Amino acid sequence: MKKPTNVLFVTGIGTGVGKSVVTGELARQMRAEGSDVITVKMVQTGNDGYSEDIELHRKIMGEVFEEDALGLTAPQIFRYPSSALLAAELEGRRVDLAAIRRAVRKCASAHELVLVESAGGLFVPLTKSKLTIDFAQEEDWPVLLVTNGTLGSINHTLMSIEALKSRGMRLIAVVYNWAPDVPPEIDADTPATIKRYLKRWGIDAPVLPIHKIALPR
Repeated sequence: MKKPTNVLFVTGIGTGVGKSVVTGELARQMRAEGSDVITVKMVQTGNDGYSEDIELHRKIMGEVFEEDALGLTAPQIFRYPSSALLAAELEGRRVDLAAIRRAVRKCASAHELVLVESAGGLFVPLTKSKLTIDFAQEEDWPVLLVTNGTLGSINHTLMSIEALKSRGMRLIAVVYNWAPDVPPEIDADTPATIKRYLKRWGIDAPVLPIHKIALPR
């Protein structure tokens, strides 16, 4: 089956950086502008029978989709809040990559754009032999990277960008998300540092604040 070209992978520098908010807000903005956008949570952990991240997307977007009821927008759900690999193993299961692939492609065939939210960061293991970044690379998904100004974020952000660059993956943009208790000096310095290294590494991708995450054309 031909790989869809209307998929954007929303990932982050780790857990808790606001990927779900960014995914839902970007989808809301684009739908308000007339684009037919749907969101998918690739793997959900810490839930049983539902995806809290998809529920947040829908709350932000103010609508639900037929694909939600069909399980296509949350094709893999595990109860334990951990990496996908460990959560699956604790249930005596495997992460079904083929099911994720089928779900995303079905959504892509029915909508103009699919925003696929990752579970954690790029190097979270999905199986014993495959990391999240491996799967995204195989699917040729361009990447939207979410970061913020919390302690250690510059390190994690630049490492994530370098990993994408080393694999020849396309970085669409870096979204700089709000985080509580971050001093204004850091909120000014962190995006500037990221921009400097993007330029140094020859990567044409903007650093966007969360309230201005319209995708570059």
